[in-house]
Amino acid sequence: MASLLVAVIYLAFVSLGLPDSLLGSAWPVLQVDFGVPSSYAGYVSMTISLMTIFSALLAPRLIKKFKTGSIVVVSIFLTIFGLLGFSFSTKYWMLFIFAVPYGLGAGCVDSALNNYVANHYSSSVMNFLHCFYGLGAVISPNIMALALRYAHWNDGYRWTAYIQIGILVICILSLPLWKTGAAGDDSDGSDSAGIAETLKVPGVVPTLIAFFAYCAGEATCFLWTSSYFAGTRPDMSPELVASFGSLIFGGLMLGRLISGFISNRLGDRLLIRIGIAIEFIGLFMIMLPLKGYAVAAAGFLIAGTGMGPIYPAIQHMAPENFGKKYSAAAIGLQMASAYVGSTFMPMVFGKLQQSIGIGIMPFYLILFAVINVALLELAYRKMKKR
Repeated sequence: MASLLVAVIYLAFVSLGLPDSLLGSAWPVLQVDFGVPSSYAGYVSMTISLMTIFSALLAPRLIKKFKTGSIVVVSIFLTIFGLLGFSFSTKYWMLFIFAVPYGLGAGCVDSALNNYVANHYSSSVMNFLHCFYGLGAVISPNIMALALRYAHWNDGYRWTAYIQIGILVICILSLPLWKTGAAGDDSDGSDSAGIAETLKVPGVVPTLIAFFAYCAGEATCFLWTSSYFAGTRPDMSPELVASFGSLIFGGLMLGRLISGFISNRLGDRLLIRIGIAIEFIGLFMIMLPLKGYAVAAAGFLIAGTGMGPIYPAIQHMAPENFGKKYSAAAIGLQMASAYVGSTFMPMVFGKLQQSIGIGIMPFYLILFAVINVALLELAYRKMKKR
């Protein structure tokens, strides 16, 4: 039963990854249909992320009151509603209406599942879990690429929603498994601390800033990778540009797959340091002034591979770094901080690229990678002193 529950949790993370890469891969075509500037993708992304921040901050309280399995089911239902809403949108402003359930469905399930796995499973399981998020995020740009070739961008959202419906049915049928899983039941937060108390724990605040920086870079890649190739390699076909939106997700999936096999031996902190070093290599490859797209594409893939273990390792360390009492609130705060980065930084980049040019993207990503590693090292020192 425990192994079946792990399989369901993995499937839920596929569901979590499916919606995240659709907007970026569809935007070069979608903006033309709606007749809006390229930077307007940032406003839609910001709305989705604001709703995710709200639900992530609510997560510690919801985890206390409701079972994790129930939170997963309701969250997937909300994302399905958002995806179908996007698929029927005929005006730009309509996207904002459906961005609300789109975002609300992500934050709470992300926090709840990360807290459950961090408290009951190894670092290896956490990395494999986030690898399956990458699988979902890789699948959807290719669904969108197929839709752009054979149908329309609306169908890309609709086909993704159909996959989500199948996952929802499986999650509903598997609800009894949560009572016989790793914890014996899925009540994970009855004795957990609140957000205000958790913020006072040494190392929490620098970790939140580091998580902000990491997700600022990650979300910028999610939204703007396809546009980067469209702007710097104008000879590429729209279908190829859309499919390149999956490069960063493919890298994330690869990095987390590899980390799943080695994380228990290396430990979370060393894994993060190695990942950031690999990320820098990929970003420097993107910066090379070459005409073809092969090296830049490889750079995004390598950067994503380096990013892969960072997110799950930070989440998995929460109970060890701060104690189980604070883990639910710490992970909820980390998710909120992450989505603050996801909300505002892609929009800021949208404004920058509109005035300076899309070629500034690798420099923008390097800035946040530096902030990420610096603040994590500061957090480690604070926790060591404690």
